[in-house]
Amino acid sequence: MGSVLVLCTGNSCRSIIAEAQINAFLEGINAQSAGVKASGRVNPNAQTLLETKGIWRETYHSKTLEAVQEHPYDLIVTVCDHANETCPMFPKPVPRLHVSFEDPDGKGMEAFEATYEAIYETLLPQITAFFSKAGV
Repeated sequence: MGSVLVLCTGNSCRSIIAEAQINAFLEGINAQSAGVKASGRVNPNAQTLLETKGIWRETYHSKTLEAVQEHPYDLIVTVCDHANETCPMFPKPVPRLHVSFEDPDGKGMEAFEATYEAIYETLLPQITAFFSKAGV
C-alpha cells in the first residue's frame, strides 16, 4: 500500500479535496493532508462538495505539518505554489510531485466544483503513474 501526503498552505480546500479523492478513487493508496500554515478548519464549501460526492469522512480535518511529519510517506504532493516553495525537509528523502490548483476559497460552489474536477483529471493520473513506476 502506498502512502501520500498532500500539502497546501491552509489545509482547508485543495489538499482536503485531493486527500478525499485519493482515498476514494485510488485503490491501495492512503492519503493524508496538512498545511504549511494550517487554518485549523475545513472550508464549509469543500466539506459540502465532498459530502455531495459521497467521499467525505468525519476524520478529515485541517492539520499542521508537525501533526503528520513523522509518518513514512512514499510521495509528497504539493497543490499550491506556496506549499511547494516552503515544503520542509522530511526525516528521510521522499519523492515530490507539484501540481498547482487555483484556490476556490472565498468563491462560489462552481469554483469548488472546478477545483474538484481539475484535481481528479490532473493529479490522480499522475499519482497513479508514480505508484505504477515505483511498484508500490
